[in-house]
Amino acid sequence: MTSNRQQQILDLARQTGVVSVDDLVRRFSVTPQSIRKDLNRLCEERLLARTHGGAVLASSIENMSYEARRMLASDHKQAIGQAVAEIIPDNASLFVNIGTTTEAVAQALLHHQRLMVITNNINVASLMRPYSHNQVIIASGEVRSSDGGIVGEAAVDFISQFKVDFAVIGSSAIDADGALLDFDYREVKVSQAIIANARHVILAADSTKHERSAPVRIGHISQINSFVTDRCPNHDFQALLEGFDIRTIETDC
Repeated sequence: MTSNRQQQILDLARQTGVVSVDDLVRRFSVTPQSIRKDLNRLCEERLLARTHGGAVLASSIENMSYEARRMLASDHKQAIGQAVAEIIPDNASLFVNIGTTTEAVAQALLHHQRLMVITNNINVASLMRPYSHNQVIIASGEVRSSDGGIVGEAAVDFISQFKVDFAVIGSSAIDADGALLDFDYREVKVSQAIIANARHVILAADSTKHERSAPVRIGHISQINSFVTDRCPNHDFQALLEGFDIRTIETDC
């Protein structure tokens, strides 16, 4: 049975999708050890799932809200965005798909020159539109109200018209066996088309993705050329990266 404080923590997580140890310590005026015990108890009951520095709602079939995802590991996402931008030269063509980490990549690319950016992410298109030195092309299809992602068969057909230099993709979860996972099968179809039509695929994903699960398979890490993350905490997954000779950049190193 959860205590009153644990119930309040769970209520907060339901509101925002994510809670951090530091914020909970300030809110409840208790020690970090007490909060960690609360989080561990909620995780044992499968109500939350631990992340580095906190916890998220434990759902393997439904993603957290877009604003909650933006908050989660936001500093790491900015660093990942900068590291991905360093891989991509001026005068390149690229796909940028849906996700808060891919939006951080788009932010880092704003001052690149003469890019052709094809995206199924309205937020990326809006962010890059004012910068006339780059060309922005947005996919057709159904606009998902929750996050501005463009999904569906029309988006798949649109993406399939192109063959680009780079693709920047995200993933809601990464399994230890190398599976890249997401929640919406319509979004996954678009991601698969993006992977199939790029010469160099970059996966941009923070370390919390190793602690989550999702039901729909995007593909496998072997389809990726470069993996950019804050850190890779799973040793088995590190071995997979080395076995497939995937360039790995850890921004916390």
